[in-house]
Amino acid sequence: MTELHTRFENVAVVGAAGKMGSGISLLLALELAWRALERPEATFILNLVDVNDGALQDLVRYIRAQAVKDAEKQINRLRVLFRDRAELVDNQDMVQEFAFEVLLRLRTGRTLALAKDAWLVFEAAFESEPVKVGIYRELAGLCRPDTCFLTNTSSLPIQALSEACEVPGRMIGFHFYNPPAVQKLVEVVRPAGCTQELADLAAGIAQALRKRTVPAADVAGFIGNGHFIRDGLYAIRTVERMAPAFGFVPALHLVDRVAREFLLRPMGSFQLIDYVGIDVFQQILRVMAAHLGEDLHSPLVDRMLALGVRGGQGPGGTPRDGFLRYAKGRPVAAFDPEAGAYVDLERPEVQETAARLGPLPDPALSWKSLHQDPAAAGKLEAWFQALKGLETLGGSMARDHFLASREIGLALVRQGVAHRAEDVNDVLKLGFFHLYGPISGYLD
Repeated sequence: MTELHTRFENVAVVGAAGKMGSGISLLLALELAWRALERPEATFILNLVDVNDGALQDLVRYIRAQAVKDAEKQINRLRVLFRDRAELVDNQDMVQEFAFEVLLRLRTGRTLALAKDAWLVFEAAFESEPVKVGIYRELAGLCRPDTCFLTNTSSLPIQALSEACEVPGRMIGFHFYNPPAVQKLVEVVRPAGCTQELADLAAGIAQALRKRTVPAADVAGFIGNGHFIRDGLYAIRTVERMAPAFGFVPALHLVDRVAREFLLRPMGSFQLIDYVGIDVFQQILRVMAAHLGEDLHSPLVDRMLALGVRGGQGPGGTPRDGFLRYAKGRPVAAFDPEAGAYVDLERPEVQETAARLGPLPDPALSWKSLHQDPAAAGKLEAWFQALKGLETLGGSMARDHFLASREIGLALVRQGVAHRAEDVNDVLKLGFFHLYGPISGYLD
């Protein structure tokens, strides 16, 4: 198989201007520019394919702005590479020259023909099997016979996709986490028939992009969505169970706060679903249900989408209103599907119900206070020891959710989706920024 340094000479990203594709495109644009400066005898090209011309133009602006920031951070490296360029006098000259070098690598277009000479194709199209199959079938007729395809799918089984697209042995799952330019994790999914050479190539790409890989079996949803989707359904079903006694909005507020404040997660359960997008959550539910034959469905999710409530992210990752409404990134209201409107979380009846959670363990901690604390492990041990004896509504809900999350993780190991408990824990810690993995003995 052609070596990695040669394959990097012509790379394509399909779905380049989307939420995930733009981050993947940035990573590759920077990597190719640095390689071009270090190997001036070679030509490096990054082909960016998307159906939206305006979005491609925005992508080029984004890449240029980020290239300037990257150059400023690595100015000492640039000084070495530009040491023979007498016209580059000061740091800003070098920074702007690097941004120019990045843009030189880029080719943009709306048709897949742009990818025909690529050695590597990264695909980040919409999470729809028919869409991806259509793309790959066209690519199979356009690309080199030894082009390798890295799909960013977060839920579709790779073997089924590879066979449907007629590229057997040339496709591997390479699932970045959002945002790809920041997140360190890549889930690597090796389907049956994938050669060791392709697996080694994927490992080399991850190393070049400074990513940590976790292997997952080729089972719909893999590790990340295998846990996230089922954990989200647990939260939804808990709200549905509690709503007759507490009211829908107060129940949703309780469940969301328990995940964030008692389980010390970076987001509440419904914040996370909103961040991903309720429509994306539904799409992954459907993919996993179809391939696994498991009851993975939520009438509440269907109802929210029918009412036009979608969640997701705006420019810069700002949360769009979904289950929750946000102000300055914080939840301030929750959507009541019966009323078809948002209810302020500061309303007396919501706050009175929230007070029934009871106090947090003492001393009070938060994800924010712990996520960079070198003493976090010991503080977590003490926190969960206190949580075990907390005979309040909040304590009871937190223990139930913790144990449900752990069982979801253990089931992924039993089913062979994850090879080890540590792999599940790594995905949740690296991909979802959890302070601890779900498979732990904190409540034993």
